Amino acid sequence: MPPDVLEAAPDPVSSFDLTTQPWLPVLLHDGVEKELSLTEVFERAEEIRRLPGDLPTQEFALTRLLLAVLYDALDGGPGTREEWERLWRDGGFPTERVAAYLAEHREGFDLLHPRRPFFQVADLRTGKDEVFSLDRIVADVPNNDRFLTMRARGARRLSFAEAARWVVHAHAWDISGIKSGAVGDPRVKAGKVYPQGVGSVGMLGGVLVEGRDLRETLLLNLIPREDRALLRHEDADMPVWRRPEPPGAGPLPEAEAAARPHGPRDLYTWQARRVRLHHDGREAYGVVLAYGDPLPYRDMHGREPMSGWRRSEQQEKKLRRSPVYLPRTHDPARTAWRGLAALITGSPPEAAQGGRGNGSPGITPRVLEWLGRMAEESEAFPYDYLVRARLLGCEYGTRQSVVADVVDDSLSMSVVLLSPHDPTLRNQAVRAVQLAETAVWLLGNLAAGLARAAGADEPTPRAEARDRGFGALDAPFRQWLAGLTPEVAPEEWLEEWRRTTYDQVLALGGDLVQSSSEAAWEGRVVPTAKGGTYWLNSASVERGFRSELRRRVLAPEDDDSAGRPEDHPPSNPTEEPTS
Repeated sequence: MPPDVLEAAPDPVSSFDLTTQPWLPVLLHDGVEKELSLTEVFERAEEIRRLPGDLPTQEFALTRLLLAVLYDALDGGPGTREEWERLWRDGGFPTERVAAYLAEHREGFDLLHPRRPFFQVADLRTGKDEVFSLDRIVADVPNNDRFLTMRARGARRLSFAEAARWVVHAHAWDISGIKSGAVGDPRVKAGKVYPQGVGSVGMLGGVLVEGRDLRETLLLNLIPREDRALLRHEDADMPVWRRPEPPGAGPLPEAEAAARPHGPRDLYTWQARRVRLHHDGREAYGVVLAYGDPLPYRDMHGREPMSGWRRSEQQEKKLRRSPVYLPRTHDPARTAWRGLAALITGSPPEAAQGGRGNGSPGITPRVLEWLGRMAEESEAFPYDYLVRARLLGCEYGTRQSVVADVVDDSLSMSVVLLSPHDPTLRNQAVRAVQLAETAVWLLGNLAAGLARAAGADEPTPRAEARDRGFGALDAPFRQWLAGLTPEVAPEEWLEEWRRTTYDQVLALGGDLVQSSSEAAWEGRVVPTAKGGTYWLNSASVERGFRSELRRRVLAPEDDDSAGRPEDHPPSNPTEEPTS
């Protein structure tokens, strides 16, 4: 390409003001993606569908940053539910107030500020003045694993916009492991700091409630100060950019760390890392990344509203007190709807369904609990208003030193399902999940039985059949759940789901039988658990599957012709369905 048509390098700058410079990725309702400044994002919140970050976890971190800005611009957020309702109504969003706030505090949002760079420590350095690759903060570049990544040669340089997003992400989701020691950090030993845990939200099962646009999303996650039982607000609560002194290289004093975070503004801007970008005025080319302030996760359910919580028997035994709660993390192998019971009741599936298991009742995400109360007590939105519960999280591997997987799933549901006092629809939704789990368990038993009849190993066919079963029920369940509103008759709606589950799984079972091997059709003699024997082949396994599917999934009144389970021994009589 001739030199005269090459794009000229940008002039070096000494400032990158996040309140006026475009850096936040947005998806508009018309499908257009672009970058906007902080001020523009709030001005155009009704036009924005969401913030599609470089990773789903980045969207969670950036949305919490916006919430911190909104809380602080409103002097801690709406004081009462009535104040919140005024914000929710048309024209009530405080756009001008937020714009004035950002203009007042714009110095705290300068990514390149010489004394207080945004979310950084200006003089952070190691004892050898090392500058490291930007790979250390870019989560889509696993260290020493360049294959199948979008950055096969590493993150050599980043625009200031992209660098800002990854700085925010690092505080929230950074991996653990041994890190370089910063000068002035008392935890340094031989130039290193040993593991202090992942970023501030890394151990959460993140739950972000989404509305029809960014304005609704922000307000749906903005819990008023009067609901102190759900979210702790203290007078000392403030974001990091308004604190009298910027963070230093070392951690907070122990007493101060034990008393914080003081509220959502403090929490959503928590400095779990110490970061310093190195740049040439045009782009960032390196970084220093060190440990900051570890955030304890234990018993944080009164301060962290965007995660569910579970009882920890191990911690209760260790601390000799009860109850002790830890965040309920997401399982990447489990779709969101299969965890619906824990999401909307706080209890694990087996406890919510009254079944077996050692699961103890937990705590539902406080933001969902608050919306359930609002659905009952407020006229701000209709009782059948649909919200989208977005589930976001990280699974770490090798002692939390790498990101093994990222969770991003969602469920659309009526807020009536969150009602604390009217559990009718909520119970039907939990029951529907239980029916799906039972049907898929039976499908897995069918596959294992066919393998056993052929003299083959059972675990792989069972797992593959379960995957097919849950895959087939995924879209139908999501559609069914979105239609579970006060306008439908609960029993009739559940009956529709019974029929859907039965038909889908019966069809999959038929496919498995038809494709079974000749050896399975011929069958063989197999022992029973009581010392007897019986003949097992494809026909007998299918007969037992059909009988059990009808008996366990269809309503009792449809069960007249179902045989007893002992009439047709299942492929594994000792296995029970799990949730």
